[in-house]
Amino acid sequence: MKEYMQQLAQQARAAATEMSRAETAAKDQALLAIADAIDAAADTLKAENQKDLQAGRDNGLDAAMLDRLELNDARIAGMSEGLRQIAALQDPIGEISGLAYRPSGLQIGKMRVPLGVIGIIYESRPNVTADAAGLCLKSGNATILRGGSEAIHSNKAVAKCIQQGLTEAGLPAEAVQVVETTDRAAVGELITSSDTVDVIIPRGGKSLIERISREATVPVIKHLDGICHVYIDAEADLQKASDIAFNSKTHRYGVCNAMETLLVHESVASAYLPEMAQRFADKGVELRGCDKTCEVIDCNTATDEDWDTEYLAAILSIKVVTDIDQAMAHINRYGSHHTDTIVSENYTLARRFLREVDSSSVMVNASTRFADGFEYGLGAEIGISTDKLHARGPVGLEGLTSLKYIVLGDGQIRE
Repeated sequence: MKEYMQQLAQQARAAATEMSRAETAAKDQALLAIADAIDAAADTLKAENQKDLQAGRDNGLDAAMLDRLELNDARIAGMSEGLRQIAALQDPIGEISGLAYRPSGLQIGKMRVPLGVIGIIYESRPNVTADAAGLCLKSGNATILRGGSEAIHSNKAVAKCIQQGLTEAGLPAEAVQVVETTDRAAVGELITSSDTVDVIIPRGGKSLIERISREATVPVIKHLDGICHVYIDAEADLQKASDIAFNSKTHRYGVCNAMETLLVHESVASAYLPEMAQRFADKGVELRGCDKTCEVIDCNTATDEDWDTEYLAAILSIKVVTDIDQAMAHINRYGSHHTDTIVSENYTLARRFLREVDSSSVMVNASTRFADGFEYGLGAEIGISTDKLHARGPVGLEGLTSLKYIVLGDGQIRE
């Protein structure tokens, strides 16, 4: 295993050198060719995905995990469309900013450059294989992709499309490599390859990300949980509040930007919660509420553990709060710094919420489900980082680059 992973890493390092100087046209050609290959292979991708889905059912994967694992027509089309959008984005590599003259006559600025070799470790979602490959390719990086064993057939099928597109564009096939073994030892080798790998990006469950954060000797860009909140203010439009909360929770359950806790100002709780509770009940969502919530609607009593839980399921915690300060205190105490929304027509309070809630995405009058690279215009995302360094929020092209200083002189020497 050590030999195999070292070989992948060394090939990626060599490919990263080529990718760093690849022309934008060649990168875009590869992206479009990969998108076409994915469209052409849709039936094969679904057939391979069915093998993974059946194995997942046999192994007792829950509904949320199976939902993440599935490749249907819409998701396959989404993969190819995401790649085409990435191709249409401006190439960040080589971009120069802040160029200014110093008293010495030197011009000093910054140039955007690739990170190098990026190791991406993810679970379930085979569409990540295409998204990650596309973003790394456009940003001039090489990448090693290690998907979960539950998606091995799907990931290999997507990888064939990627290799085909790279070859057609004349770029090194080793620029995107998919780890073809399900041996968990491969992860340990990848996250300790500090001599060849520049950064690790994990996408998956809390236990996976905690393990990588603990054991990696390579820098990690990560998020642990998606405990997202929607706060219904005293001055909220209650129809907006109903639609936003319902969409935030029920659009998809098994995603990191789904709402897990609904916070409601006490002055609107009696008017808002009964109708909202019925709407959730009709959808089959289990409600767990604080004591004040239980006085207004029929629901289970929430425990302290509920406020800390990312359900990824049809379960929702509800808390009635006295004001925006209590709502923000709850979010900053129990949230995971992922995505939080205020519903309010009072933009003075909304601006306070934007400033004081310490999350990677903070929203006003919008569903938490919009916290997504595709929706943010990034073409796709490599993940959503709740770290503060080096990238935060949906990580697109810029998040996969760094800056270096450039100095332009004309013979100056320092006295």
